[in-house]
Amino acid sequence: MRVIKNKEIVEDSWQRLRQEEISDVLPEGDIIVPLSFWKEHEQLFKGRTGRFGVCINGDDDMQDVVAGLDQFEIIAVDFPQFNDGRSYSNARMLRQHYAYQGEIRAVGDVLRDQLFYMQRCGIDSFQVRSDKDLEDALQGLSDFSVTYQAAADGAQPVYKQR
Repeated sequence: MRVIKNKEIVEDSWQRLRQEEISDVLPEGDIIVPLSFWKEHEQLFKGRTGRFGVCINGDDDMQDVVAGLDQFEIIAVDFPQFNDGRSYSNARMLRQHYAYQGEIRAVGDVLRDQLFYMQRCGIDSFQVRSDKDLEDALQGLSDFSVTYQAAADGAQPVYKQR
């Protein structure tokens, strides 16, 4: 699968598993599982070869995420639909309040119009909706050259550039 990561289109090894796709035996390779599955089956991940991370949604308790923060190579934040912005807040909290340094990936209903703002919240990789063009979406990261407020991306707001 191809994703946008660090402002480039790259081949990606992560496999996102949904709750209904998971059995008692985890597949080989790099996997992303729902936070609820990790909480219930944390022992399955002990000594496992391959990297793993979790996918969180707006209903998940951030304290559950924080409990395993040092174990996750990646945290996917789910945008189930265009008008659900809770994952923006989750990403910003992960970067600024919890100092998470790993990869934060936007998944779900991810569109070009959102990428610039997602990046400002600390998201550094994007799994764009499958019916959208990755090259076009990549341009969304540079749609704006000026920012008006501070954010997780560290860009200097225009009022501080005087």
